[in-house]
Amino acid sequence: MAEVLRIAVWSCPRTVSTALMRSFAQRPDTTGVDEPFYAFYLKQTGRIHPMREEVLRAQAQEWRRVVDEVLLGPCPTPVQFVKHMAHHMVGDSDLGFAAGMRNVFLIRAPRQMLPSLQKDLGELHRRDVGYERQRELYHDLRRAGHDPLVIDSADVLAQPEGMLRALCSRLGLDFDPRMLSWPLGRHSSYGIWAPAWYKNVEASTGFHPLQEKTGPVPPELEPILAIAQECYLDLHARRLRA
Repeated sequence: MAEVLRIAVWSCPRTVSTALMRSFAQRPDTTGVDEPFYAFYLKQTGRIHPMREEVLRAQAQEWRRVVDEVLLGPCPTPVQFVKHMAHHMVGDSDLGFAAGMRNVFLIRAPRQMLPSLQKDLGELHRRDVGYERQRELYHDLRRAGHDPLVIDSADVLAQPEGMLRALCSRLGLDFDPRMLSWPLGRHSSYGIWAPAWYKNVEASTGFHPLQEKTGPVPPELEPILAIAQECYLDLHARRLRA
């Protein structure tokens, strides 16, 4: 059996990560996997998220089981696209499994996502937004001799075809035009938490044009914004361009 190309996409919340997974899931050669460490993260941190109990019941809560059964387990297609949240890497999480994967870091300017995330989660902590963990993971992989890719969600929304072509080329895949659009509604790749989080992508049929958020950031978010912006700019300078 041919070796599976396993793509690990490391994201923060509100980075168009679900739409990117949906785009790749349009490829007949690709299976999408949605946030496999979500239950692990909720169990380790005790965070109260929408549909918490449903997530805990639906997924394995043990790190090693997720790695062995999902990330390195059987895949029905030649390509596996895994959408991760960087901040799910907590506790005794070990990134060793990523050595055999193609790692992609999906970033977004924090000013564009912090206020909306606060509306959903209420009080935000630095670990909730994932920017510091995302940067740590990127540099951990670099130090281990890997060459992770970085893409900015703003670039994807501005030039969907150009960015998808560039990303596919770097991953060793042919671009498939079916990646640019998809049917309305839910998809089998979505996690059980889709009703709480995925209303926008379920109402979409493709990548929507970027809508810049220009309003002020609430004062209580300014300390988080400062560190998140520093992390974002570090990775932004290394991003792939169309």
